[in-house]
Amino acid sequence: MTKMAEVDIAYQILSAAGQPIYFKDLIMEIIDKKQKPVQSLSLAISEVYTLINMDSRFHHVGKGMWGLAELTPQEVKRSSSSSSSTKSNTKRREKLLEEIQDLDPVSKKRDEE
Repeated sequence: MTKMAEVDIAYQILSAAGQPIYFKDLIMEIIDKKQKPVQSLSLAISEVYTLINMDSRFHHVGKGMWGLAELTPQEVKRSSSSSSSTKSNTKRREKLLEEIQDLDPVSKKRDEE
């Protein structure tokens, strides 16, 4: 595995795990599998982190956890919640329009006529 690229090793590790892994644990495992001496641990971590971040095969799931994009479920949009938010937005807009019209003297005169 010493000749493999770090991102390919990361892919193998995450694929075998089948779930997201904390980025420092993932990077430490990559460094271990590379069996290559590291002069600066912080530099090695930042280099591998950057490579993983730029590779579309990987997905940041939050709180420092990284997984494979192919194993991450797609976000599901719920039609019922979006329709209820649309209804509340419509009500809010109607109320705002009424308040604006109450403040506008020109529209008050039109309504009185």
